[in-house]
Amino acid sequence: MDETMIRQHLDKIVEGIRAKDLEGLKKLYATDVVSFDVEPPLQHVGVEAKSRNWAKAFTFFQDVSYEIRDLAVTVGGDVAFGHCFGRLSGTLRNGTETSGMWVRGTFCFRKIDGNWLIAHDQASLPFDVASGRGVIDLEP
Repeated sequence: MDETMIRQHLDKIVEGIRAKDLEGLKKLYATDVVSFDVEPPLQHVGVEAKSRNWAKAFTFFQDVSYEIRDLAVTVGGDVAFGHCFGRLSGTLRNGTETSGMWVRGTFCFRKIDGNWLIAHDQASLPFDVASGRGVIDLEP
């Protein structure tokens, strides 16, 4: 049952991103969430910082989509974690379609007052050691 709730929770994240629903997204994170995203700074701390990060991403898109692939979830008591591949894509404000890039995603959950909330998330890209650049053309 808990795994089903967590998978539904991640479906709500996808729906919230597609709708650019910042208030709805805020409700899915713990107030003290720590987020390691693909853009600086090294971490975003707190739900307001996470929300500002989503708001910044949404400014680039007229229409936005998000998809998750290969989700795995493990639950133990009042904590759980999952990992997957995620891709943000859509139509940019200038009308250009973008297929985005695949990132590696990790989500850590805490059960707070009976609700599963994301306490930590991380999105990362592999990088080429020789050039020091992220590799953005890989697919799951």
